[in-house]
Amino acid sequence: MTANDGPQAGGARTSAPRPPRLIDQVIEALRSRHYSRRTEQAYVLWVKRFIRFHKMRHPKDMGEAEINVFLTHLAVDAKVSASTQNQALSALLFLYRYVFGVELGDLGDVVRARKSQHIPIVMTRAESRAVLDQMSGDTKLMASLLYGSGLRLSECLCLRVQDIDIAGGEIVVFAGKGNKDRVTMLPDGLKQPLREHLVRVRTTHQRDLADGWGRVQLSEGVRRKYPSAATDWRWQWVFPQRSRWVNGETHEQGRHHLDETVLQRAVREAALRAGMTKRVGCHTFRHSFATHLLEAGYDIRTIQELLGHKSVNTTMIYTHVLNKGGRGVTSPLDLM
Repeated sequence: MTANDGPQAGGARTSAPRPPRLIDQVIEALRSRHYSRRTEQAYVLWVKRFIRFHKMRHPKDMGEAEINVFLTHLAVDAKVSASTQNQALSALLFLYRYVFGVELGDLGDVVRARKSQHIPIVMTRAESRAVLDQMSGDTKLMASLLYGSGLRLSECLCLRVQDIDIAGGEIVVFAGKGNKDRVTMLPDGLKQPLREHLVRVRTTHQRDLADGWGRVQLSEGVRRKYPSAATDWRWQWVFPQRSRWVNGETHEQGRHHLDETVLQRAVREAALRAGMTKRVGCHTFRHSFATHLLEAGYDIRTIQELLGHKSVNTTMIYTHVLNKGGRGVTSPLDLM
């Protein structure tokens, strides 16, 4: 053995780099395929739950049988919904396909969670106005966008300045549910409130820049393509947090968009003050948007595009709402 065959005397012992953790591999695979952060969080959670359920066994040592047992447990013991069970399955299929490079075979007779057919809760126009009248400030403007433009909560929170065309009366939703882009309407009644809101937001952004910060979080791809985008006004959040976050290690400061709980709480409290007996949440405004457009005679395909539904069958649920409670149907009692 020569001196070069082993560690040098008195020298530092070199060690091979540690392989990345499984969860880090999952995150890298998701981000390289441009999955949303919300999907990333959900998939990581399901991978962890799958491992913990099987007593910390490594997924490489498991396969179809263990996935079958886990999915059956979710349906029978945890009593999750069908959509939740399907999300867990999608996460595990992603893990095996894109992290391990393994295509799973037949999963066998998986016990499927029962899929419920719920008719969405919809407010009347008067009820929608009553709830909005109990709100003020930024949360009222956001709730008005949910109702007036048919936005999902996450889509409203993730709006950037350049996504809104006030003059053209349009809102561009980038990477909505299913990573799809779409264009929806901007109500005329919200144009001036939005202009005034953006003036205030821009003043805050300029103050952040003057303090040496003012950088918004962007994806790695956007940062590479547009190096100055992080401080560019066009890329800033329409609804930023009121206070700056601080990185405990680097002491960098910045603003994320408002947390979803801020609007959820405001809508819930406004509905109580308005005396609503219906269970009203942020998504109720989107349901009401679609139903009221149908009532006004708009084509269901147009509404499908505005909502960003993949299939018109999803949009058709609102036709069931129209036929409930006397809307479109006259009771025989009233014909006597």
